[in-house]
Amino acid sequence: MKYAQVLEDLAGLGGAKWGVHSRARAMAAAGRPVLELTIGEPDTPPPAPLLAAATAALSSGRTGYSNGRGEAGLLQALADRYTQSRGRRFESNQFLCLPGTQTVLYLVLRALAAAGDEVLVGDPMYATYEGVIRASGARMVPVPLRADHGFRMQAADVAARITPRCRVLVLNTPHNPTGAVLRHADIAALGEVARAHDLWILSDEVYEELVFDGTEFASPLSHPGLADRVIAASSISKSHAAPGFRSGWCVGPADFISRALPLAETMLFGNQPFLADATAQAISSPSPVARGMAARYAARALMLAQALQGVAGLRVHCPDAGMFALLDIRASGMTGEAFALALLEAEAVACMPGESFGDGLAGWLRISLTQPDTVIQQAADRIARFATRCG
Repeated sequence: MKYAQVLEDLAGLGGAKWGVHSRARAMAAAGRPVLELTIGEPDTPPPAPLLAAATAALSSGRTGYSNGRGEAGLLQALADRYTQSRGRRFESNQFLCLPGTQTVLYLVLRALAAAGDEVLVGDPMYATYEGVIRASGARMVPVPLRADHGFRMQAADVAARITPRCRVLVLNTPHNPTGAVLRHADIAALGEVARAHDLWILSDEVYEELVFDGTEFASPLSHPGLADRVIAASSISKSHAAPGFRSGWCVGPADFISRALPLAETMLFGNQPFLADATAQAISSPSPVARGMAARYAARALMLAQALQGVAGLRVHCPDAGMFALLDIRASGMTGEAFALALLEAEAVACMPGESFGDGLAGWLRISLTQPDTVIQQAADRIARFATRCG
């Protein structure tokens, strides 16, 4: 039997990147306790008002079909939120509601790129980016994100990789896996490159509310000169500790939303009204749980740095936002994947190999900060012990 080419294009780009995580879960299921520092699942329950709004909507019968664009109440809540936070006015016809940021990324790239096109994306990158780019038929063009620039994308690095086939520049700020946050000046410079080469900008902003104290979030949506070419994606998964709700959206020019609507309707034809009602309640004010999460994650990153910096040549990169810290293990002479697998077997500590996030993190580990302080400290002690043995 024959299969479509897209299955060949995506082979190895799904669950295969999460091999260490899957192995850790299998070990735990077999009875061996594992310190799991792989995935970014918030360590706090969703806010009580969010749960109450979802329950009330369910009880009132908000379980019927929706429409392809999104429920009116949520669309208006989104317009109000972005008008307040981005310094310019947004209307409800500039939004499209979808089940989570991942679905948004697929939709937007499918709408903007096709076979023969190229999409620029920072390397390292979130593990699914390569898949959603390839699913559109386009080719991914990695742009190096350098540690000596704090892993913030540089306009010169983008410009050096542009060809006539480039259509989209993907930004992720705050960034997963590095925790880097683009500054307004960074975005202005990147925007100039995008304008010069007529590129769309797709900005993944799902970690917006998890910026640490001392760092300011900046969005290309706040730059009026980029308004006709910026599409941003977000959800309540991280900000409201609600990844299982699968409630996300994109915001961009009204013409893009109108043109993309038939594709959204072909994919899903609307998300759940009761989740839309809960999401509208959630985004009507700042998240009541995000600041606490951000403070805990910042403190845990510092805890890792204090425990591991310099041990057997290890180096810790502390983030400016998000749920992860990075550990440079290149002094061990091992790849990130080899180190992570050996660490898991020897010390029952599960971390993600940097290679799962692109060539730019070869020889690094991504460490989730969403476990309690005691687990983070215990994991750091085990990593130090393992690295010392390897050295």
